[in-house]
Amino acid sequence: MKKPTTISKKALLFLSFLMISMAMVGQTLNEPEPISNPNFGSSGSPWTAICASSSFNEYFVNFTWSPTPSVDSDNSFILELSDANGSFESPTTLTTITDKNSTTDFDIEFQIPTTTRGDGYKLRVKSTNPELYSPETDAYEMYYIDYKNPISITENGSGAIGDGTISICGGNTAVIAVDNVTNADTYQYIWRKSSTILSETSYSITVSEAGSYTAEIDYGLTCSSSAGTLSNMITVETGSALGVTINEPSTTSFCEGETVDPLEATIAETDLYYTWYKDDVEIQTRTQGGYSYTINTNNTDFSGDYTVKVDGDGVCTETTTALTISKTGEFTVTVVNELEMVILPGNTETLSVTTTADSPTYQWYKDGLEITGETSSTLDISEEGEYYVELTQTGACASSQSSEITNVVAPTSFEIVIDYTDTYEDCLNTSIILEVSNIYAVANDGTQTDVTTDLKDGLTYQWKKDGTEISGSTNSSISLADNSENGSYTLDASIESFNATSNTLEVILKNNLLVEIEASSLIACNSTEQITISTTTDLTSETYTWYKDGIDLGLTDTELSITDSGVYQLVLIKDGCPILSNEVTIEDLDDSLITLDDALNLIIIEGSSKTLTASGGTAYQWTDTDNNILSTSSSVTFTEEGTYILTAYINDCTILKEITVSYKDTFRIPNVITVNGDGINDLWVIPNSYSYNSDITVIIYNENGQEIINQNNYQNNWPESSTSFPNQNMIFYYKIKEGSDILKQGTITVIK
Repeated sequence: MKKPTTISKKALLFLSFLMISMAMVGQTLNEPEPISNPNFGSSGSPWTAICASSSFNEYFVNFTWSPTPSVDSDNSFILELSDANGSFESPTTLTTITDKNSTTDFDIEFQIPTTTRGDGYKLRVKSTNPELYSPETDAYEMYYIDYKNPISITENGSGAIGDGTISICGGNTAVIAVDNVTNADTYQYIWRKSSTILSETSYSITVSEAGSYTAEIDYGLTCSSSAGTLSNMITVETGSALGVTINEPSTTSFCEGETVDPLEATIAETDLYYTWYKDDVEIQTRTQGGYSYTINTNNTDFSGDYTVKVDGDGVCTETTTALTISKTGEFTVTVVNELEMVILPGNTETLSVTTTADSPTYQWYKDGLEITGETSSTLDISEEGEYYVELTQTGACASSQSSEITNVVAPTSFEIVIDYTDTYEDCLNTSIILEVSNIYAVANDGTQTDVTTDLKDGLTYQWKKDGTEISGSTNSSISLADNSENGSYTLDASIESFNATSNTLEVILKNNLLVEIEASSLIACNSTEQITISTTTDLTSETYTWYKDGIDLGLTDTELSITDSGVYQLVLIKDGCPILSNEVTIEDLDDSLITLDDALNLIIIEGSSKTLTASGGTAYQWTDTDNNILSTSSSVTFTEEGTYILTAYINDCTILKEITVSYKDTFRIPNVITVNGDGINDLWVIPNSYSYNSDITVIIYNENGQEIINQNNYQNNWPESSTSFPNQNMIFYYKIKEGSDILKQGTITVIK
C-alpha cells in the first residue's frame, strides 16, 4: 500500500517541476526605468518629466530582461512611446537596438518627437523574435518645446497692443487672441484672469468681465515655467455705452465731385479719440477730437458704409452702426462679346455692351481714336484693333465710364494641333481616337490667340496617313481600331484663304493575333528526357524568339526542345510590336506531386482491410515485395501485413513510394519493466501505433524531472544495455505527443 503513495508524491513533484518549467519558457521583459543622463556625470538624478527642445533632446532608460531561453539572432529590441493618453494602439518607435541580444542589462538612449505634448505618455520595450512586450511605465509629462519666446495677445489677434486696455460697453464681449505664434491653433494655452487660471485652453478667448488677462503656452506643470512664453497683460474695463452714432446728413447720395458737409459723431468731445472706417477699412487714423470726417467725392469709389470708433479715458470703446453713402448716377457697363476675337478677311463681327445708366450716350473708339458716327450700343467691325466704348450718363450727376477693351486680331496664319484623346502608348493600345485639340490664330508679330471654340466647327478638314489623304476622313477627329492603320497621321485644315497642316502623330496599335504554345509534358523527369514546346501559329516568315524565365534564349526554332524546368514563352515581333504567347510552366519531378489519402505506415486490425488511394498521377501500379501486381488503378485494398510498392506515372515520369502495413497491437503501454537481462520485459515496448512513427514524439523524464529521452520514430529500445539503475524500483515519467497534443502520459517503474 506504500508504493502507490510514493509514486503519487513523486508524480506530484514532477507536475510541480513541469509547471515551473512551463513558467520559465520564453523571455521576461522588465519595465524600462528612467535614469540620469550619463553624459552629466554620476551625480545626476533620474528624469521625472521630459522638457525637450532643439537645443536638448537626450534621455535614457535602463532595460533588463531574462534570457531563458535566449532571443533569436535576428531579434531587435524596440523602445516604444504611447500617445498622449497612454494608449499603445499605434505606438511610436523611439529607437531600435539590434546588438544587445546577449546583453540582459543595458541603457537605451532616445529622443522624443517634435510633436510630443502631453501629461500621459508611457514607455515600453518590445522584442521582435520572439514577439514580447515589457510592462508599461507610469505616465509622464513629455513636451517638446518648439516655441520659447513670450507670446503676444491683442484684441482679436490684431497685433495692435495700444495702451493694453480693452473697454467693453453695455454687456458686450471682446475677443483676446494670440497673434505672434505660427500655427497658434495647434497649441494649448494657460489663460489667467489676474492670478486665477481659466478653463479655456484655445489660442483665443471671449471675455465679458473686467480684469487683467495673460496667457502662456501649456507645456505642463514641469515644463511651462522653463519655456518662458508668458504673454503681455491685457486690461479689460467694463462700463455703460455712450450711445454714439453718426449724425445723418440731409442726403446720403452724392454726385461725383460734389461738395458735401463733413460727417460728425453725435458725441463730439475734444478729449476723446475717434477712428473713421469705410467698409471696415480705416480711412482716418485714431485722432484726439477727430469727431468729423469729410468725404472726398472726387474719388470714384467714395460710396460705401462709414463708421467711427470712439475711445478714451473713462469711457467704453464703442463703434457706431454703419451709415451708407451712395453715389448718385452710378452705373455699370458690361461687354457682351468676347474680349479676345479673331476676324477673318472679308468677315464682319459685332461688338456690343449693356449698361445700367439712365439715358446714356455712346462713343466708340479704335486704338484710342474716336470712330466718327459710331454712337450706339453696338459696333460692326471688319478690321483688327483694340475697341472700347465710352458711356456718358446725363442728368443731375453727369458722368462718363469706359468699357473693357476688346482685342480683335486679324491673323496672318493658323496653327492646328492634333492629339490623342486618351492615354496612348505604342504597342499597348488596340484603338485610339485622334482629334483637333487646339487652333491658334497667329498675328503678324507672332502672337498666338486660342480660337478653338470659335473655329473648330468652321474649318474644312482632311486627314492624311503617311502623307496620303484618307478617303472620307474629313471631320475634326478620326478613330483607329486596327493595326493595319498604323502610320504617321497629319491633318490639313482650311478656311477662306487660309490653309494649315497640323503636327504629326505616330500610331502603332497592338496586333490582335493570339499566339498559344503547349508542351508535350509539364514535368521534367531528368536531364535526358526531352520535352517539346510548340505552337499552332504559322511561324513562316515571322520574326520571333523563345524566352525562359523572362530571359531571351536567342533561339528561333519553330519547336523548342528542353529538359529543364522553368516558365517558357514565345514572343513574335509584328509591326515593331511584341506579341506574347501564353506561359507554359515546366516543373521538376517531385515526390510530393503524388499524394496519398493516408500515411505511408498503415496500421490495420488483423482480419480487417484498409483502402489507400493515390492522386496526382496519370497511371498507377501497386505491387508486393514479390513484384505481384495488386492493382493498376489509383486505389488498392490491404488485408495483410507487409511492405508494398506504389509505382505512379506522370506521363513518362515515374515516382515510387513504399508503404508499410502493420497489425494494430492489442496490448497497452506498460508501466513496469524488469531489467534483469533475461530477455523478457527488458525493454519498454509500446504499441506500434506510437512506435516507429516520425509524427509521434516520445519523451521520458527521470524522477527529478530531467528529460533523458526526446525522440521521434521511437524504436522500442529503451533502456539501452549500458543504462545503469542504481536504485531498486526507480520511477520514470513519460509523455507521448503528436505535435503539441499529448496522446498518452504516465509512469514507468524499473525493477532490477
